[in-house]
Amino acid sequence: MNNLATNHKGKWIVTSAWPYVNATPHLGNLIGSTLSADVFARFLRMKGEEVVFVSGSDSHGTPISVEAKKLKIPAEDLAFKYHKIIKDLHDKWQISFDNYTITHNPTHIEYVKNMYLDIQKNGYISEKEIESLYCENDDLFLPDRFVEGICPHCRDDGARGDQCDKCQKILTPIELINPRCAICENTPVIRKTKHWYLDLPKLQDRLKSLIDENEFIPPNARQMCLNSIAEGLPERAITRDLEWGIRAPFKGAEKKTIYVWFEAVLGYVTAVKEWAEKIIDKPDKFDYFWKDQNTKTVYFIAKDNIIFHLIVFPGLLMAYNEDKKNGDKLVLPYNVSSTEFLMYENEKFSKSRRIGIWIDDALKLAPLDYWRFNLIFNRPETSDTSFLWSEFENKIKTLNDNIGNFIHRTLTFIEKQFNSRIPEKIEYDEIDKKFIEKLNNISLNVGESLLNFKIRKAIRDIVNFGKEGNIFLNEKAPWHLIKKDKKAAGHVFNICAQAVYALAVLLGPFIPETSEKVLSYLNAPNLTRLSWDSINENSIQAGVRIKKPKPLFQKLEIEEIKKEYKKLREEKPKKGEKELISYDDFQKLDIRVALVEKVEKVPKADKLYKLSIDLGTEKRTLVAGLAEHYKIDDLKGKKIAVLTNLEPRKLKGILSEGMLLAAVEGDNVSILIPDKDLPPGARIE
Repeated sequence: MNNLATNHKGKWIVTSAWPYVNATPHLGNLIGSTLSADVFARFLRMKGEEVVFVSGSDSHGTPISVEAKKLKIPAEDLAFKYHKIIKDLHDKWQISFDNYTITHNPTHIEYVKNMYLDIQKNGYISEKEIESLYCENDDLFLPDRFVEGICPHCRDDGARGDQCDKCQKILTPIELINPRCAICENTPVIRKTKHWYLDLPKLQDRLKSLIDENEFIPPNARQMCLNSIAEGLPERAITRDLEWGIRAPFKGAEKKTIYVWFEAVLGYVTAVKEWAEKIIDKPDKFDYFWKDQNTKTVYFIAKDNIIFHLIVFPGLLMAYNEDKKNGDKLVLPYNVSSTEFLMYENEKFSKSRRIGIWIDDALKLAPLDYWRFNLIFNRPETSDTSFLWSEFENKIKTLNDNIGNFIHRTLTFIEKQFNSRIPEKIEYDEIDKKFIEKLNNISLNVGESLLNFKIRKAIRDIVNFGKEGNIFLNEKAPWHLIKKDKKAAGHVFNICAQAVYALAVLLGPFIPETSEKVLSYLNAPNLTRLSWDSINENSIQAGVRIKKPKPLFQKLEIEEIKKEYKKLREEKPKKGEKELISYDDFQKLDIRVALVEKVEKVPKADKLYKLSIDLGTEKRTLVAGLAEHYKIDDLKGKKIAVLTNLEPRKLKGILSEGMLLAAVEGDNVSILIPDKDLPPGARIE
């Protein structure tokens, strides 16, 4: 038995994999990292442990750069737009982050640069010239996800330049068979470029020991990593030829950025630093957690991230720690809790093919706790599992039959037969003693499963305890007993009330809304004031007044939900399709005629003009990327179309108060002008 389940009080850093900021997470992403981490963090807090739970949006990945290039907008703007959407969705899913941040923040950027300079000083970084893929059409080197092609190992045609999702092999772009540019799909050519490399071979013996000695690492993750080490770890390039990202700090690398996987994993460190310095205003808490070798750091990820979290990330920590004193070393991973994949009706999630359920849509279809329960109950801990609509219906029925009904039966009977007050207990009989033993041990047993990262077992044990409660209630049959011995019947419901309290506490990390509702019926404190270890046969005192209970769960109208799901999926645009907006959405756009009164060049920005415009009732300033397409005199005096109710944004220190409209075809840009002489301020509809 893990002794943490009994009396240990410690400190933990709990993390979940950073989602790419360019896509809304789906249910598989959620259970593979974020939701699992949330359950664990909530449990630890209830155990009285010190916990900081962090994650954030991976903003520097090539997917955001690719999409931004296609949309012809700044990658930073797109990243922060999607970051806000994802952050808001995590709030709706009640993910209890202490800090959910984004990699494009000053704390992260500065720390990453300084850390890599330390790693270089320690002798783990070298530079060399290599051959790389270059797209002549888009005029750029193609790192990682800018390249797609056939995997050289399993021959899957969906491989990318950093990894094949099918066989999990880490790749380089030049290894792909029949490579193509992810932006224009043209075939790239090979050119030489220089990059900086991490010396993983120098670290592989220590990494092998770390993996061998860790009792918690799932067998699938352990074997995958040991196989990679046995094959011999290669040096890994940590720089890329990209504009978007953290600039590499090495001498001679001014035009390079840090490869996203080599800086996003460091976000686990910097998110705690940002939390300590900016959220709780206690900077010392960073060292208190990250530089105490007794701190346990836990990473919840899906299996496609295993290599980066068990080899690359700890390798970086080891290389950084090389010349540090004990009090300055960053703590190595305690566990990387990886899951297999969650499928949808036995198919892989795919937004382009409209296969799967995304976390924004899920909340439109069924209550939050139904989803949380189902995902945890079905967590793919040892093999791929599949979300099935039929199973979704059955799982919620299981929840209601075993837990919902037991709680409602108990509290309703107390309300009606005992004037809403917990009745007194009398002497236990043998049936009572067997159930009381289960009651007194349930938090220990479930806690043991959680501390060993068996989250699915934990929720199933709670359901089974609810089932035991129903068996106990039926065996004692107090509705018959009350006719001849009200005290004896009350005794049964006192014991059942203790079990209701136990279920409310046990469910806290898993389905917190339901847990809080049950606690409110019992007039008990809320979850933040309750201890996991408060469960016993005397948790609720006789005489306590309860509130009138309501049924906790409703029957799912599964066919109606499936119809609504189908409708939502049909509304999502396929890859390459334009997303339609409603007429009401269009009406919100305030587009007006404006007269260009003055045009100036923007200092240190060859592509930008500053335009002073007249909108009839007011004057405004615009910043527009027209310098390559128009001379200043060609714009002065022109009447143009301007979107006027767009949130102002600073560009090169100048506040741009709108957006002019233009037609774009390749490099050909043409501003839109009215074909009749309309006055400034005229509305365009």
